[in-house]
Amino acid sequence: MNDVALKPDTQDILVDEIFPHAPETIWKTLTTASLMGRWLMMPTGFEPVEGKRFTYQTKAAGAWDGTIHCQVLEVKPNERLVYAWTGGHEENVGYGSRLDTVVTFMLSKIEGGTRLRLVHSGFVLPRNDTAFQNMSEGWKKVVVNIASIVDEKD
Repeated sequence: MNDVALKPDTQDILVDEIFPHAPETIWKTLTTASLMGRWLMMPTGFEPVEGKRFTYQTKAAGAWDGTIHCQVLEVKPNERLVYAWTGGHEENVGYGSRLDTVVTFMLSKIEGGTRLRLVHSGFVLPRNDTAFQNMSEGWKKVVVNIASIVDEKD
């Protein structure tokens, strides 16, 4: 057997959006807890500081309490934010199965705005099929909401 046969099959989610805003504006929306709560989920304990642990809370299922455990892995202001995203439980099948992934947000300045590229990597298939399908659709929906939050007048 070769190494490819031993390696689990993984999939990544990719979302690529263009916003008519400066990278600094998009960065603020990605790294301010109260704004994150308006386009994604409200984090508990989030700070854009490498090593910082925080959580999101979603719907519980089976042996899983619905807590998503995250840890900030990399911060390059106005350019790149990376955090671990883990949750689920080994006993669950389908929704709430064990998940050990990484979310990467990359910002690049382009003419007239910012390109935001999101990669959520590490979905092990078939174990994470349900999470991969749900989150593929979910990320596409929530990322575009960033524009409406940025455009709101405080």
